[in-house]
Amino acid sequence: MNKLFKLVIITATLLLPATGFAQDDEPGDSDSLKMAALEALMSAPPEKALPIVDKVLAGNHSNEVKERALFILSQFDSSEAQATLLRFAREDTGELQVEAIRMIGIGGDKEALANLRDIYQTGNREVRDAVLEAYLIADDATSVYEIAVSADNEEDFSEAVDMLGAMGARDELRELRSRAGMSETLIDAYAISGDYETLRELALDSSDPELQTKAIEAMGIIGGDEVDNTLVEIYRGADSEDVREAALDGLLISGHDEGVLELYRAATDPGEKRQLLEYLVIMDSDAIYDVIDQALAGDR
Repeated sequence: MNKLFKLVIITATLLLPATGFAQDDEPGDSDSLKMAALEALMSAPPEKALPIVDKVLAGNHSNEVKERALFILSQFDSSEAQATLLRFAREDTGELQVEAIRMIGIGGDKEALANLRDIYQTGNREVRDAVLEAYLIADDATSVYEIAVSADNEEDFSEAVDMLGAMGARDELRELRSRAGMSETLIDAYAISGDYETLRELALDSSDPELQTKAIEAMGIIGGDEVDNTLVEIYRGADSEDVREAALDGLLISGHDEGVLELYRAATDPGEKRQLLEYLVIMDSDAIYDVIDQALAGDR
């Protein structure tokens, strides 16, 4: 069977009216066949496939079938396919609009991605989240950064910053610090992006105690030997109970029970030893039973 004949069969199957032979099938079976037919179009030339996909999108098909058609469009490197995706992203509503936006991210067309900025500005929360997700899929940190910079409310700023963290966009996040000022939202993003250097700088800056303790705790999310050693040193050099507790919380998050055990053995104050013992219990340290035996025996 030659390729053209296969394409004719696929097209006929896909475009069967609801009153045709498929009417006896269960809806799920009918949609499955249509989606399989659509997927077969990915190997067809764009000039053959795109008119069929357009007809599906204009026809009386379920959202599931149309969403698959939008995905097929994202696989074609053509201005016509991108224009159709943009039309759905701009003019449609609900699930199909959101799916079209995501498919633009999958396609990665720069011009189409740039057009998502206007859609973001006029969209609701669901649409805005879909635009951010599209930029994540396309690894377009610059566009997400621009959204964060121009955000006029805390929710939009936080959502964009969170996405930059998930993208590991450390340079953009550092730039936001100078543009928007420090915030807990940025600290969380530094942790998610693995930016140890920036968090360490903040952890050693006592000018804003609240942000300092937040940064210390957030270091635990990154973890690793360098972070663990820094948290132990911060605990030892702390001049406030809040900083010491933040360092312990960071060690708890990191799971560095050896560091807490080291601090326990070096402590001389009974109240401090009790607090460290409680952390070791929470961390389910392998050494906890030896520590308990020593404490009950009156040893250090």
